[in-house]
Amino acid sequence: MAVLVGHSHWAQQVRAAIARAALADFTVLIRGPTGTGKELIANLLHEQSHRAQGPLVAVDCPAIPPTLFASQLFGHVRGAFSGAERDALGFFRAADGGDIFFDEICELPCELQIQLLRAIQQRAVTPLGGFHEVPVDVRIIAATSRDPEAEVAAGRFRLDLYYRLKVVELRALPLCQRPEDVEPLCRYFLDQLARSYSLPAKRLSPAAVRLLESCPWPGNVRQLQNLLERAVVFCDCEEISQHTIAELLDWESSCNGAGLSRTHSASSDSGIVHPLQVPWQQPADVPPGQLVGAQPPATAGRCPQGDPPHGKWPTWAEFERQFIEATLRQAGYNQAAAARILGIDRRMLARKIRRYGIVVPQDCYRLRAA
Repeated sequence: MAVLVGHSHWAQQVRAAIARAALADFTVLIRGPTGTGKELIANLLHEQSHRAQGPLVAVDCPAIPPTLFASQLFGHVRGAFSGAERDALGFFRAADGGDIFFDEICELPCELQIQLLRAIQQRAVTPLGGFHEVPVDVRIIAATSRDPEAEVAAGRFRLDLYYRLKVVELRALPLCQRPEDVEPLCRYFLDQLARSYSLPAKRLSPAAVRLLESCPWPGNVRQLQNLLERAVVFCDCEEISQHTIAELLDWESSCNGAGLSRTHSASSDSGIVHPLQVPWQQPADVPPGQLVGAQPPATAGRCPQGDPPHGKWPTWAEFERQFIEATLRQAGYNQAAAARILGIDRRMLARKIRRYGIVVPQDCYRLRAA
């Protein structure tokens, strides 16, 4: 059963909003950065509604090829296309009597959004190759990490589909904006790890908790969970110390404050290899950002392993691309392993690889296949 952990004002508000939204079949749009628990909110909506006995079908919108969209969502009849040897239900009919969850809805191409809009409005689908509409009884839950209003303004998302989805809107808050939830989340994850892997229960020291609460968490709750999993692996003691957490954290590019500025030296001495421990390189195809002055502020995060020359500083896109490339090399171009190191979902890593045009050597695939 899904659990929303935390005692922040946001956690209390969203639990109350979920309970109210679950009472009716209105379409729900969940907004928030990646890793903040949008799918968890969707699961809670399903479990607390009268549709809990029905299925919850999740649809990863970026992963559906446009050519297969109609077949995947609406199903097809036998003979609809080459290789269609039997009828297929599709996601909508598979979710009949329950909920259908569209993850990252804003990444759906515009030409496919009109097909989805019609299905939502008509509450019926026409299987590919068929001629008759089939009624479906589903509730629509959608989620996005993008700004829907900005996507509409840019012409990448249909305004009519946006308003059709935004009947009830719930927002998932970044973890850095609710630091009081860090400690209960840590307790929950450590307890779950101990139960799942039959390990002795571990706890965090007060200093370790304070260190975790001070972090910006760009990967949000998913990143925190990943860090705790590594802490359980590397810590032999019953209590996880601040030093252990500091060794596993490498916030050189995003954290401020003296407590975190020592992370690099501690981790270097410990023998733990971080992907960021590579020389800074100026990308040839992306114009760099410029510093306003010769030196960055004393409290700013440092660029990995050496400052850039001539006062030039990488943009976030440049830094993220190099960070992902370094992590892939560290993981032997195993994307599942790289995603675990980064504390992000594998599908998100695949999207970032495509976005930045990162080349994965073909011989890596051949070696793994062999």
